[in-house]
Amino acid sequence: MELKPGYQQTEVGVIPEDWEIKEIDQICTPSKVRINPLTTITNHKCIELEHLSQGTGQLLGFADSNQLKSQKAVFRNGDVLFGKLRPYLKKYFFPEFDGVCTTEIWVLHPSPSVVNRWLYFIVQSDRFLDIANQSTGTKMPRAEWSIVRKALIPIPSTKTEQTAIANALGDADALIQSLASLIAKKRQIKQGAMQTLLNPYENGQLKMGWVVKKLSDIFEITAGGDLRKDEFSQTADENHQYPIYSNALTNLGFYGYCKSFDYSGSFITVTARGGVGFAVARNCAFAAIGRLLVLKPINDINCQFVSEYINLWIEFANENTGVPQLTAPQISKYEIAFPSKNSEQTRIATILSDMDAEIAALETKLAKYRHIKQGMMQNLLTGRIRLVQPGSNTGAIA
Repeated sequence: MELKPGYQQTEVGVIPEDWEIKEIDQICTPSKVRINPLTTITNHKCIELEHLSQGTGQLLGFADSNQLKSQKAVFRNGDVLFGKLRPYLKKYFFPEFDGVCTTEIWVLHPSPSVVNRWLYFIVQSDRFLDIANQSTGTKMPRAEWSIVRKALIPIPSTKTEQTAIANALGDADALIQSLASLIAKKRQIKQGAMQTLLNPYENGQLKMGWVVKKLSDIFEITAGGDLRKDEFSQTADENHQYPIYSNALTNLGFYGYCKSFDYSGSFITVTARGGVGFAVARNCAFAAIGRLLVLKPINDINCQFVSEYINLWIEFANENTGVPQLTAPQISKYEIAFPSKNSEQTRIATILSDMDAEIAALETKLAKYRHIKQGMMQNLLTGRIRLVQPGSNTGAIA
């Protein structure tokens, strides 16, 4: 394939002619500064691996460092942190303060030739992560610097271009974080609305017009069967049109598609193994597997209302000694409170459903922005897209 003007073929692929190829240890070095146990320090944040969000670069919290219990690594404002323990978790952070961290985190100090925020995005790149994941150990794999240090990285020849790349990706991060914060706020608002709208009591008394009944009084309760392998498909097509739901908590339990269905209409499914008790209102034709509990209304009752009530108020006791399980006889004994008028159930359910729809739309947008950022990284960190005109000597690397 013919190269575009201004580009060169290298061992890491096609990059701009004025870019260089360097090994990781030529652009950064892991700090060896340590503080020993029982050393007293003040006014420093102590970061453990659990404080770093997976794949977002966000700090979830920090510990008190006044009296250290184990050896810690020292980091400075502008260093780049990367979790070397189980590197596939993608735990990284760019601290804008001094502090200490677990020695399971690399403190990468940038060389004078690179912009520290550009290095921060390098450790997020597929190239760096692929090398870091060539770990040692099985149960608790760790990235080894002896392997990672030789990783080849394409590097812009000017700090001006490195800064431009870092700024563009930083703006994308800011947009993503802003949207993530909005989603968290919307979830808090919904939680507050649920606790108000689904609360059956007022001044210690059952609200007027509300009733209390066992689930077995208002639902027929059955359990899903085994997966029909001869009817299963991971994707929908002309012959596999009906969704299959399981006990999984992710993706609302969606498992795949089936040629036939077990249920059709308005139902509630409740997870019965592992993470038990998560309810989802269904209004479609579907199949259920893995002993997933299926609740069919006996009378005119709003399934969305009941599913929201179950998730908010009912804590199912584990009556088994092994893996948590929930059976039809067990769930049938639990009581719920609800407005006797279906119209009031529907009113409450609609408010909460609208909130869910708004949150889902924001989550879709967030996933799109994250995908866009990933594409930006692939283009900007390889020079496929240039933010600085070639030939500028501003900020050139010596």
